[in-house]
Amino acid sequence: MDDSTRHIVISTDGHCGADILDYKPFLESRYHEEFDAWASDYQDAWGALEDAVPVGRRIGVASYTDPLNWESSLRLQHNHGQGIAAEVLFPNTSPPFFPSGAISAPGPANAKEYEYRFAGLRAHNRWLAEFCNEAPAQRAGFAQVFLDDVDAAIAEVRWAKQAGLKGVLLPSDHVLMMANLYYPRYDPFWEVCADLELPVHRHGIKATEVIAVGGPGSPLVGSVEQPFYSIRAISHLIFAGVFERYPKLKFVTTEPPDGSGILSLLARMDAMMNDPVALALYKGDPLTRKPSEYFATNCFVGNPFDLRSAYERGLPNLMWGSDLPHGEGTSPYSVEAMRAVFAGVPEIDIRKMLTTTAADLYGFDLEVLRPIADRIGPTLAQISTPLGRDEAPQYPEDTRCVAFAEFAGVAVKDIGMSA
Repeated sequence: MDDSTRHIVISTDGHCGADILDYKPFLESRYHEEFDAWASDYQDAWGALEDAVPVGRRIGVASYTDPLNWESSLRLQHNHGQGIAAEVLFPNTSPPFFPSGAISAPGPANAKEYEYRFAGLRAHNRWLAEFCNEAPAQRAGFAQVFLDDVDAAIAEVRWAKQAGLKGVLLPSDHVLMMANLYYPRYDPFWEVCADLELPVHRHGIKATEVIAVGGPGSPLVGSVEQPFYSIRAISHLIFAGVFERYPKLKFVTTEPPDGSGILSLLARMDAMMNDPVALALYKGDPLTRKPSEYFATNCFVGNPFDLRSAYERGLPNLMWGSDLPHGEGTSPYSVEAMRAVFAGVPEIDIRKMLTTTAADLYGFDLEVLRPIADRIGPTLAQISTPLGRDEAPQYPEDTRCVAFAEFAGVAVKDIGMSA
């Protein structure tokens, strides 16, 4: 690959969703009357941040009003202008019946709430399948499910495969409900996801409640605890022997605040396998490999806050993401962000993090994407050229993307969710 060859850039951290009323056609008709009532007074908690954060630098899904969420051609045009040929899509706008005024919310508290909220997730999934099918070679979307009813979750996963979706997302709700993914009752779910080759995902997010329930301190508590919750599932799945029983299952944690925290977790887990006290407590079938070895074959990390540091520390299976349309994402400086992260990195490793790992995981056809990348992709020479301080956008005045934080003398580890 010479310096003029253009990279096929696959972003593994994008967000999208319908404008709130546009979910209605995808919702089962028996819920339409209740949907109208819900939508009439729903308030998105991220909207409260719009007055606190200047336009253009809005935090997280305060971008829920951005038409890039749902306008297909506009989104393609924007991504191509950023050198991005394809992307992986997480939700951004609230699905029907999501609790009003909540950034994230506990799982359903009763059978009726579960029925309505899962109906809302199904509406989003069907909207997303249609959105992805407008550019199928360039988009990979995920079906959201609840695990309250494993059979219903499995049915939705089977539908997702038939609809062309490329993975499964466990909502942040399961974090607050402390859903323990090591429970044996989830085995049929893991088995189906493995058989259908649909990776299971958890996306990093603040674990918090509506302030009316959790009190004024709950958002800050969520920020402090985010690193823990973002990687909690790794130990659950490995120590429960899930990857031992279902070796084709893949798990992805996206946007963990601290990639080095995963390495520390794996080191502790490996050490436990040599601890006679820990082994005496373990009553399951013996694991045939070290936890870090299961991670290397079955777990992936999408768009950690400090990708360069995670790479230099040796964390495997890393993937880059633009985080569109979030204010802390790379746009409109995506090529500059790639330069900040990848300059000086061997070309083979750049290709893994930008292209081949994601292509293998989600089934992107690189032959189909090649002509697109030949028009819009950044060249190897561009990516390999270090970004000068005078070229970097000002952080946080111009951008809140943490790839540029170091140019302002800010350590990524000190940023957390304030990005």
